[in-house]
Amino acid sequence: MHVQHKKAKVVAFGCQMNERDAETISGLLEQIGYRRAGGDQDTDAGARTGANTGANTDIDVDAVIFVTCCVRENAENRAIGNLGDMKRLKAQRPGMIIGICGCMVQQEHVRDLVEHRMPWVDLVFGTHNIHRLPELMARVEAGERVIEVWDEAHEVVEGLPASRAFRHKAFVNITYGCNNFCTYCIVPYVRGRERSRRHDDILAEVRELAMSGCREVTLLGQNVNSYGRGLPPDSDGRVWGFADLVRAVNTVDGIVRIRFTTSHPRDFTDEMIEAAASCNKVCEHFHLPLQAGSDRVLRMMNRGYTVQRYLDLVGRIRQAIPGASITTDIMVGFPGETESDFQATLDAVREARFDAAFTFIYSPREGTRAASMPDQVPEDVKHDRIYRLIELVNATAEDVNESLRGRVVEVMVDGPSERDPSILAGRTRSNKMVHWRPVPGGLDSADGQGGVLAPGQLAMVRVLEPRTWTLHGEDAGVPREAGQVD
Repeated sequence: MHVQHKKAKVVAFGCQMNERDAETISGLLEQIGYRRAGGDQDTDAGARTGANTGANTDIDVDAVIFVTCCVRENAENRAIGNLGDMKRLKAQRPGMIIGICGCMVQQEHVRDLVEHRMPWVDLVFGTHNIHRLPELMARVEAGERVIEVWDEAHEVVEGLPASRAFRHKAFVNITYGCNNFCTYCIVPYVRGRERSRRHDDILAEVRELAMSGCREVTLLGQNVNSYGRGLPPDSDGRVWGFADLVRAVNTVDGIVRIRFTTSHPRDFTDEMIEAAASCNKVCEHFHLPLQAGSDRVLRMMNRGYTVQRYLDLVGRIRQAIPGASITTDIMVGFPGETESDFQATLDAVREARFDAAFTFIYSPREGTRAASMPDQVPEDVKHDRIYRLIELVNATAEDVNESLRGRVVEVMVDGPSERDPSILAGRTRSNKMVHWRPVPGGLDSADGQGGVLAPGQLAMVRVLEPRTWTLHGEDAGVPREAGQVD
């Protein structure tokens, strides 16, 4: 029997998939008698600042589990650094359980590092056997050091608990793994081949979330657009694709916003554009990783599209959905990238006019094809190119946001701003972060009597000061949906 006062901390690095895995891990830990230390599980943002580990980790925490990412070298280095910081805490409290899981430990060289050079780590498990955490923890609690990593997933395990990071919004997995094998990417090797969940299981989860107060769901997968491949027909003989799933989620009462990520540009069909345009709950935000603006580099990356095909897709989305926000991922320094290739990337950014872009320096990932390619780009060249790219991306984003000055936008409240609790923060349907100060007794209240809007409620905000990555404004009332009366 487990002691109910035990505390656990879960620290997630990297992508939204890892954040969702952290919620499942927290839920499984709660099932066996652990409660969360410090509230919601922590994410990479906190880990980078030392908020979760090292000297700032509570000494009375009974278990710390790191959910790791290996897509990029810096995420891997942060995780290793945080594990190293735990050595001192383990010496101070030998009974503390320290665990590591996720994509990093699917790699043999990382498992060897942890096994032989980090004896203070008690538990190692991978991406495919998270559901076995209660059994693994029981063995650790009995004094065993446990290293259990499966090479592949045997099935999609449904019905796992989740301790959600937020009540008003949630990630919902629709696929696991990836079949694309981009030459720079380790994900297919550590997450396994693509597997889709049954649509009825997904819809049941969304309905349950809605009944618990969730207002926004993000459909999550390495490539959501390929949802349904490999699934058998349903009882009516229907083969569900992603557009079908989106239309079904759009009918769930209580859900007011639907997002999805990530979309591979190669698989983003006109049917999907039509579904997004016709479903009123689908937010006008599309994350479409470009990666490079050179056709030659895209071929070496095995991306499966040309720059022109990508730009045509962006154009069709914006034509069907006016005001759509387009964000992207862009990499510099891929092996063999020339200055001409990089200039082509800058040209593509200028033409696409992205609302935002996540920019990265290529880092070799052991086991990928790109890691052994010739003509690796020197580090100083990579850094020069990333600075130039960021300058253009920032200027474009600032210009795009400037067009919103004076406009009224619908915002879903996330809560008080982290920097100033007197200011509310939330996101538009186009996924732009907005900050504004509520007016006492004004319309930005749940009842019109001055009460503070709760997370998940909608507000209308007039944009007064657009910035590169955020919008700042004043309240312009509460839409009817949030309870305003005539």
